Amino acid sequence: MGLPDEAKVLPPPGIINRNSVWLGLIGWCSAMLQNALNRRPPMKSGVHRQALLASIGWFIGYHVTKHENYTYAKLDRDMNEYVRLHPENFSDKEKKTFAEIVEPFHPIR
Repeated sequence: MGLPDEAKVLPPPGIINRNSVWLGLIGWCSAMLQNALNRRPPMKSGVHRQALLASIGWFIGYHVTKHENYTYAKLDRDMNEYVRLHPENFSDKEKKTFAEIVEPFHPIR
């Protein structure tokens, strides 16, 4: 799932992003669940495992975000290229005022 070389020109995502936070939280919760299933105190035992699984989840989330950014940048590039090559399909419409769009109001009393 490696990214192509053209993805290297994109800026790196922030260290704190939604995918990293969610997957880090899922990793931490899976360590807590494993502790609970093994009848150990969930918060106190296996702190090294909790930190490890949270770090792995964070790392995977960071790289998922990189792939997501590349995918959306590629789609934006292709869409902008299509618009540039076919300007007749994307001509500017005449601008209307709000009064031209809305029907006249006649209150009934």
